[in-house]
Amino acid sequence: MTTNKLALITGITGQDGSYLAEFLLNKNYKVVGLYRRSSTNNFERIKHIKSPNFILEEFDLTDPTGCFHLIDKYKPQEFYNLAAQSHVATSFKQPTTTFEINTIGVVNLLEAIKSNSPATKFYQASTSEMFGRSYSICQETFQKYQDENTPMLPQSPYGIAKLASHNMVQIYRSSYNIFSCSGILFNHESPRRGENFVTRKITKYIGKLLRNETKDKLQLGNLEASRDWGHAKDYIRGMWLMLQNEIPNDYVLCTGQTYTIREFLESAFGYFNLDYNDHIEINPELYRPAEVDFLRGRNDKAKEQLKWWPEINFEDLVKDMLNSDTKNV
Repeated sequence: MTTNKLALITGITGQDGSYLAEFLLNKNYKVVGLYRRSSTNNFERIKHIKSPNFILEEFDLTDPTGCFHLIDKYKPQEFYNLAAQSHVATSFKQPTTTFEINTIGVVNLLEAIKSNSPATKFYQASTSEMFGRSYSICQETFQKYQDENTPMLPQSPYGIAKLASHNMVQIYRSSYNIFSCSGILFNHESPRRGENFVTRKITKYIGKLLRNETKDKLQLGNLEASRDWGHAKDYIRGMWLMLQNEIPNDYVLCTGQTYTIREFLESAFGYFNLDYNDHIEINPELYRPAEVDFLRGRNDKAKEQLKWWPEINFEDLVKDMLNSDTKNV
């Protein structure tokens, strides 16, 4: 099979970028991974990828000139924008930086595509954090949920910045006929999840605990926040399907199930017959200034139009993360 598509991926060193690169290379794409230079080596998630069809290029989406040159150089068939300041807590401390990356950066990319490669299909990583405290209610079951028609009321600078870029994607789609899609992805985890996210924070701590590398208790905030957690491998498949569709649109990707952080703790510690209450400590400083209490998606549109649904359930997700973080025990 000959390679017939070129894809560019920002955020290549992150969880989603690394899984997406593997996925596309398996489909015989040429993949250009775009990374932002930093003072530390952060290529851990992609160091295993050895392919002549995979190259890395330094790039900063907050530089409009660089965006124009990049798009003009490659004129890719597909562009996946997975780069972001992606941590909610950090967005409260660095709101300006969050907007520069998560909003202005997206506009830079869309402008470059409009001017230099209007046939490029563009994927934007949106987020369930855009819903904030808003939800819809099912008339039959009276259950709360969020889907593409739920009003958005973000509760963090991160959510607001993502909503702004989400709306810009729609504007470029309708005004300039750019094939631009947003994936409204609910929380998706994996062994490659960043260590500052609560799920990975928990599984990595358990690994340290079992290896007797720590005597400290795990510091956590609100244990009653509910999240719709899926596996990143399922979600990157959904990203790709959006760009294979004939008509560009926005889609919620989710599992339709919700669990509290307390339930994640019970599952993770219970895997090793441990009581999480013996090992955690609630730290009020880790509560968000504005909490998002409940997120559960409904993926009817993705099922119907993309034939997408998650294949990895909650328990298997937790086990996959634990097996990775405790593999040397």
